[in-house]
Amino acid sequence: MVGSGKGWPPADPGPPHSSASFCSLAPGEAQGEEEEEKAVFTWEVKANDRTYNNQFKEKAFLCWQRRKYKSNIIRTAKYNFFSFLPLNLYEQFHRISNSYFLFVIILQGVFPEISTMPWFTLFAPLVCLLFIRAIRDLVDDIGRHKSDSTVNNRPCEMLVGERFLCKKWKDLHVGDLVRLHDTNIVPADMVLLSSTEPSSLCYVETADIDGETNLKYRQALLVTHHELTTIKSMASFQGKVVCEEPNSRMHYFTGHLEWEGKKYSLDSGNILLRGCKIRNTDTCYGMVIYAGFDTKIMRNCGKIHLKRTKIDRLMNKLVIMICIVVVLISVALTLGFWSKVTEFKTRHYYVPMIHVHSLTTESIFILLSFVILLSVMMPMAMFITAEFIYLGNSIFIDWDVEMYYAPQDLPAKARSTSLNVQLGQVGYIFSDKTGTLTQNIMTFKKCCINGIVYSPDQENIYKENPFLWNVFADQKLLFRNSKLLSIVRTNKDKVVREFWRLLAICHTVMVEEKDNQLLYQAASPDEEALVTAARNFGYVFLARTQDSITVMELGEQRVYQVLALMDFNSIRKRMSILVRNPEGSIYLYTKGADTVLFERLHKKDMYRKEQIVKAATEEALTSFAEETLRTLCLAYKKVEEEQYKEWSQRHQEAKILLENRAQALHQVYEDIEQDLQLLGITAIEDRLQDGVLETIQCLKKGNIKIWVLTGDKQETAVNIGYACQLLSEDMHILDEEQIIAILEAYQETKNNLPQVEMAAMIVSGEFLDQLMKSVAGPVKQNKDSNTPQSLEVWRERTFVELACRCKAVICCRVTPKQKALIVALVKKYKKVITLAIGDGANDVNMIKTADIGVGLAGQEGMQAVQNSDYMLAQFRFLRRLLLVHGRWSYMRVCKFLRYFIYKTLAIMMVQIWFTFYSGFTAQPLYESWFLALFNLLYTTLPVLYIGLFEQDVSDEQSLELPELYIAGQKDELFNYWVFFQAIVHGTGTSLVNFFMTLWISHDIIGPISDYQSFATVMSLSGLLSVTMEVILIIKYWTILSVLAIFFSLCFYIVVTRASQSVWLFTISPITFPFMSVEQNVLSHPYVLLVVMLNVSLNTLPVLAFRVIYQALKQLPLKEEKEEEKEEEVEEVPTEETAGVPRARRSSYAFSHQEGYADLITQGTIMRRSLVFNKYSSDEDHSTSIDFI
Repeated sequence: MVGSGKGWPPADPGPPHSSASFCSLAPGEAQGEEEEEKAVFTWEVKANDRTYNNQFKEKAFLCWQRRKYKSNIIRTAKYNFFSFLPLNLYEQFHRISNSYFLFVIILQGVFPEISTMPWFTLFAPLVCLLFIRAIRDLVDDIGRHKSDSTVNNRPCEMLVGERFLCKKWKDLHVGDLVRLHDTNIVPADMVLLSSTEPSSLCYVETADIDGETNLKYRQALLVTHHELTTIKSMASFQGKVVCEEPNSRMHYFTGHLEWEGKKYSLDSGNILLRGCKIRNTDTCYGMVIYAGFDTKIMRNCGKIHLKRTKIDRLMNKLVIMICIVVVLISVALTLGFWSKVTEFKTRHYYVPMIHVHSLTTESIFILLSFVILLSVMMPMAMFITAEFIYLGNSIFIDWDVEMYYAPQDLPAKARSTSLNVQLGQVGYIFSDKTGTLTQNIMTFKKCCINGIVYSPDQENIYKENPFLWNVFADQKLLFRNSKLLSIVRTNKDKVVREFWRLLAICHTVMVEEKDNQLLYQAASPDEEALVTAARNFGYVFLARTQDSITVMELGEQRVYQVLALMDFNSIRKRMSILVRNPEGSIYLYTKGADTVLFERLHKKDMYRKEQIVKAATEEALTSFAEETLRTLCLAYKKVEEEQYKEWSQRHQEAKILLENRAQALHQVYEDIEQDLQLLGITAIEDRLQDGVLETIQCLKKGNIKIWVLTGDKQETAVNIGYACQLLSEDMHILDEEQIIAILEAYQETKNNLPQVEMAAMIVSGEFLDQLMKSVAGPVKQNKDSNTPQSLEVWRERTFVELACRCKAVICCRVTPKQKALIVALVKKYKKVITLAIGDGANDVNMIKTADIGVGLAGQEGMQAVQNSDYMLAQFRFLRRLLLVHGRWSYMRVCKFLRYFIYKTLAIMMVQIWFTFYSGFTAQPLYESWFLALFNLLYTTLPVLYIGLFEQDVSDEQSLELPELYIAGQKDELFNYWVFFQAIVHGTGTSLVNFFMTLWISHDIIGPISDYQSFATVMSLSGLLSVTMEVILIIKYWTILSVLAIFFSLCFYIVVTRASQSVWLFTISPITFPFMSVEQNVLSHPYVLLVVMLNVSLNTLPVLAFRVIYQALKQLPLKEEKEEEKEEEVEEVPTEETAGVPRARRSSYAFSHQEGYADLITQGTIMRRSLVFNKYSSDEDHSTSIDFI
C-alpha cells in the first residue's frame, strides 16, 4: 500500500491496468497515450525459451557482438584478479607527482654517473606510496566484491522443466519463470503472471528501493490469472513480452504480452521491480523481462565516481607548476654552466681538455643532474605523510564515542580515508527526508473536538494503563487524555461520538487478525495512526466488505452500509464516505485539508456557538501549524433519503461515462460535500530524528545550505520543512509558476535576478525534468545565444543561481536519477563541495554523485551505506562530523601542507644559491644522508603531530562557533596565495642561512671555511630554523608535541654522529665522506653563535610580523560587529519577489494515495474469511469479508 515514506513517488494505482502518469526522467519522456501506442518496441522476451532470447545480439566493439540481454549477475567492483595491478597503477600514475618521480628515478637508473643522490632515496618512498594507496583501493574493492557475491548468491525458485527448483539469483536470465513467496525479495524486473490472492493481486514493500514501509499492490493480467493456474500450464507457457528498452524510469512501463495470437497491454501496475519484497501474498509467479544491470533499480544506481578532494586537485596543479619551475631553473643553471665553461676556455686556453664529452653533451648531463638534484623540492615524503594523516583522521572518526549510537550498537565509520579534508569545506547538503530527517513514525499527538483542544496528559499521573477496559486497545499508542476518555465513555457528547466514529469509518484501511491481535494495513501511516487512535478510544474498526464496514463502538458492534466511497487525490485533498447506519439514517463523513473543508461548511443560519467553535478550531489549527503537526479537518452531515436518491442516480450515470468520467465524478462528489458540520481536527506528528532541528540550525550558521530531495508529496515535505525550521512563517514560498515567471522576466530584461533572501523554493520532479537537459555534458560555449543548447544551459544556470539565493530548497516527488542530477547541477554551476546524505537504495545515485556521500544505517537495508564514503547512525551526528572532524581535518592538512612546502624550500633552495659558488656543477651541498633523511626522519614527527592532533579550538568550541567553518568553504587556509607565502617564507629562510653564514665566513680561515664544515652549519641552521617555525605554529601543545620535537632533534644527532663516524668512513669513504665534521665544527663556540644568529634572524621578524598582522586584523572585525549591531536596530525593507504570505499557514499534510477506494468498492481486494466471527453475536455476519 502506498505510504508517505521517502524515495520517489509511487505509481498511481488507479485502475489495475492504467499506465503510470508520473513525469519521466529524460526530455521527451512524458508522452501522450497516442505516442505510447505508436511507440516501436524493440525488447522481445519469450517465456521458457532461452534459445530464442539468446539469438538477439548487440554491437560491442567494431565487429564484435555480444548478447543483448544481460544475465542477472551484478558486478559493482572496479577491479578483478587480473586487472587490479595494471588498472590501479594506471590510475595512480595519472597523478602528476607520481609520474614526475618515476621520470626522475628512470634518469637516476639510466645515467648513474650524473645522479646527485642515491637512487633509493626516491625509489623506496615511491614504492611505499604506491603500495599504501593500492592497499587502500584493494580493501575498498574487496568490500564491493563481498557485497556483490552476497546479492548474486541469494536463493530463488526458478522453473526448470516442469518443476520449480532452488537456484541462485545469478542463474536467472530473461524469459525465466520465478516463484516467490511471502517476504521473498524480487530478484529481477518481472511481469506478474498470477498469485494466490484474489484477482492475482500481489502486495509489495519497497523499503529497499524508496524507504516506504507501506504496502503497494500490483496485479496480473486477467488472462494469465485465469489460464496459468498450475505448474504444468506455466511450463507450457510460450507468451512473448514486447516492450521498451531498459531505462531508469521507475514508475513508467509500457509494452504488451503476445500470447495465442492476441495482444494484452502491460503497464507499471503489472511489473514487480527488483528489490521489492513480497508481503501478505502467499505465492506469486512472474516472468523475468529485465535482468542484472538492465533492471530499473540498477539503472538508477549510477556509476562509481573517482572522488578527489579540492586540495588534491589544487596540489595537482601546484605539482605541475613546481615541475615547470624546476625545469626552468635547471635550464637557467645549465646556461650558467655553459657560460662558465666557455669563459674558462677563453681565458685559460692553455689548459688541456679535461672533459670526456663535448660541451653540448656535458650541458645536457648537467641539465639532467640539476633536475635530479632539485627534484627534492617536490618531496615525495609529503605525499606519503599525507596518506598517514588521512588514515589517522579517519580512525579518529571511527573512535569518536560522541557519534556512537547505543540503541543499534553503531559507531560512525569512515569508509573512505581520502575525503576527510573535504568534510571541512562543504557548502551544500542534499538530504533525503524519510528515514534521514524523520523516523517515518506517525503518532497521534493532539486533537480539537468542538473547539476544545485535547493534549496528552503527563505520563506520571497514571498508575495503570487507562485503556485496560478496552480489549482491542493498542498499547503502543502514547496519546492519553483522561478528560477526553471520560467524555467518550459516558457517550453523551454527540460531537465527540461522531468525531471518533468518523475516524473508525472514513478510511481505506484493511484489517487482519494475527495472534489474537488486530493488525491494520493502511494506505499511509497517517491513516493507521488515526484508526488506531479511534480504536483505543472505543471505536474499533473490525472488518469491511465491498459494501459494509463493521465497527465496535464502546462494546456494541455496528454494521454500516457503504453507499459511496470518495477517495483522496491531490486535487480534492479530502476523502468522504457515505454510509447508512443500523438505524437507517444516511450520513456523510468527510476528512481533509482545512483550506478545502472550511469552504464547505454550512454558512447560512450559523448559530453563535458554531461561530465560536469555528473560530476556536481555526485558532487550534494555527497553533498546530506552529508546532509543525500534520492536521486533518473532520466534518459530517446527515443526508435526507430524497437527496440521496437523486444524488445516487447522478453518481451512477457519472460512473458509466466513457468520456470525462473523472471530471463528472468530481463534480458529483462536489455537490454532496457541501453544508458540512465541523467536528474538529486531528494533529499527527511526523517525528523527526533526535537532534535534527539543532543540527540543521547549527549547520546553517556555518553557512551550509541544506536542500531536501524527497519522493514524497509536497504537503508532507513542506510540513517537515517547517518542523526542521528550514521554512519559516515569514518566508515567501516560490512555487513553480513564480519561478517560471522570474526566469522569463530575467531572460527578457537581462537584468539581475531579484533578491530572494527570505524566500524558499519548492519544486517537483516533473518541473525539474525540463531544467536538467544539459547537465550530463560539459558546458559548451556557443556563439549563437539563441540556439537550443545555449538556452538550455542558460536556463539551468539561472535556475541554479535563483535556487542558491533562496534560504531553503525542497524538491518533491523526485526519482533517484533526478536527485543525482540536482546534485550535478549545483556542482556544475556553483563549483562548491556537495554532500549527500540518505539511508535507502533510492539515495545511492545521489550519494555517488556528490563530492561526499554519507549513508545512514537504518531499517531500510545497507545499500546507501555500502555506496557511501561515511556511515552514520543518525542525522544529528553530521553536525560533529563536519564542524569538528571536518574542520579539524581541513585545518590540519592545510597547516601541514604549508609547513611542509616551507621547510622543504628553506632547506633545498640553498642548493640553488650554492650552485653560483660551485661553478654550476650540480654538486650537492648537503651530505647525501641529510638529504635522504631530512623529510623522512628529522622533521617527520612534528609534521605528523600537526596533521593528526593539531587543534585551533576544542571540539566544544567548534560546535558553539559554527562560523569558524566558513574558512574552509572559502579556501582561506590553503590556496595559491598561501602557497606563494610559503615559497617566500622558505626562500627567505634559505637566503638568511646561506648568505649570513657565507658572509661571516668570508675571507676568514676558521672552522667553517671548508665545504664540508659549511654544509654542516647549513644543515643545522636549516633544521633548527624549521623546528622553531613548527614551535610557533603549533597551537595545541601536549606531551606528544614536546616528544615529537625532542625525538626529531635526537634522531638528527644520533644519525649524524653515526654517518660521520670513523668506522663507517673506513668501510665506505664514498658513501660516508663527512668524517667527524659536525663534531669538529660544533666544538667552536663561534659556530654556535652563527647558528643562533641564523635561527634568530629567521624567527624574530616572522614572529613580529604575525603579531602586528593579527592586531591590525582585529580592528576591522570590531567595526563590523558595531555595524551589525546598528543594522539590527534599524529594519531595512527587503525587496519581495511576489505575493504576500498568508495570515495562517495550513498544516495539512496527508500521505494517502488514490486507488484503494476503487479496489474496495469493486471487491477486487476482498476475500471471504471467518476471522471476526467470534466478535459477532449475529449469525448473519458470520461470513463477513475482510482483508488478510
